[in-house]
Amino acid sequence: MLRIYTRIRRTLTHSLLVFAAAVPSVLAQGLGNSPYSALGLGESFSSGNITNMGMGGMGISYASPFYLNLQNPALLARRTRFTVFEVGLMGQSKSLTQNLNGNTQSQRDFGGNLSYLALAFPINSRTNVSLSLRPYSYVNYSTRQYRPVGNTIYEAEYNYSGTGGLNRASVSGGYRIGKNIYAGVEAGFLFGNITNSSNSRLLINDATTGVQDIRVNRLNRVNYSDIVWKLGLAWRPKLSTDWTLNVGATLDPTTRISGTETDIYQQTSLSGLVQSSPDTIRYGNNGRATLPQQAHFGVSIERNNVLAVGVDVGLQNWSQYRTIADQPGGLINGMSVAVGLEYTPKPTSTRYRDLVTYRAGFQYNTMPYRVDGTQVNDINGSLGFSLPLGAYFVNHVTLSVVGGQRGVLTGTQIREQYVRFGLGFSLNDWWFRKQVVD
Repeated sequence: MLRIYTRIRRTLTHSLLVFAAAVPSVLAQGLGNSPYSALGLGESFSSGNITNMGMGGMGISYASPFYLNLQNPALLARRTRFTVFEVGLMGQSKSLTQNLNGNTQSQRDFGGNLSYLALAFPINSRTNVSLSLRPYSYVNYSTRQYRPVGNTIYEAEYNYSGTGGLNRASVSGGYRIGKNIYAGVEAGFLFGNITNSSNSRLLINDATTGVQDIRVNRLNRVNYSDIVWKLGLAWRPKLSTDWTLNVGATLDPTTRISGTETDIYQQTSLSGLVQSSPDTIRYGNNGRATLPQQAHFGVSIERNNVLAVGVDVGLQNWSQYRTIADQPGGLINGMSVAVGLEYTPKPTSTRYRDLVTYRAGFQYNTMPYRVDGTQVNDINGSLGFSLPLGAYFVNHVTLSVVGGQRGVLTGTQIREQYVRFGLGFSLNDWWFRKQVVD
């Protein structure tokens, strides 16, 4: 049992030091600037791990015995007697482009984050439990607009920005019912805060009036903390000696999460000097935001840990989302389709090259955002592989890369072209062995 503690400590130390050196502001940036994160609770992170990422996010019905499945708690019960510890790191480089007044404006951005920490272990031959910590959403945007003021020759400047996000600490359990039916539940504690700020000023600069340097600032901050749930089911009937059918489903029921909101207006100069006392609209007001129901379904087929091919479909009722003030959040319903495959040449071989696992996937998403009456789409493709490490090759390091595009250059839509990459470590060991005395 001491060995896995040593491996965990070494892996965490080395991987986090390398990641922190490459991305100094990892926690502050999330995955970089995203104008769409101004809506709702921000940009959502996938609940899958780095292995799922290489398969287009597919994983509702399929779980390899060598890796941890964080998408469907029921599939925890498929795990063997091994205890597994996993850590994932994620980074993203993107280009943002928009047409404004006939001109094309572009910006490049980079961000990174810790994707997850997870530990799973068996309770008995039918039950497995996992503990995990991962980001749920992030907010990171900054925009500026200029608009004319009524029937005057002047215009006003408006600045909008947001930071923060939510995290999810979870306890999950999976139980095997009979021979090939699985059920699971995840209880997650959602916590974090989101800060949205804006300011405006009238642009005047003439000989008689001088420079108008008074800004009107608004600061809105909401702290969230509450329990959320996920339910999972899976069925794995044998089709033949070599082939198995996998069917899975998960449900995140509609949940109201508690929070406190502070909303303040204040006048300042351009240099930040206070010009008036704060006008507090709300200070520490309690409320409850509504997270909508989300359902995911998956079907896959696998051949003795050699080949797995599957498809997942997700439905998100984001039109049900309500802010902490019980107001509509301006979102619409979304859908996701993921297709993925995983291939290991010969998992029973002793040759190293036969044990390398390869993955590929494709994903199509209709996002919960509407711009100029058109829903924003996200299309991406992915590749990945896992290299076995350590004694008996039961540990793995995984690399996955996703390339895609969100939005198009039509109207005022923002087009995001991105490359996302993930690095994951999976450490397996056998805990709680019974001592045998000869």
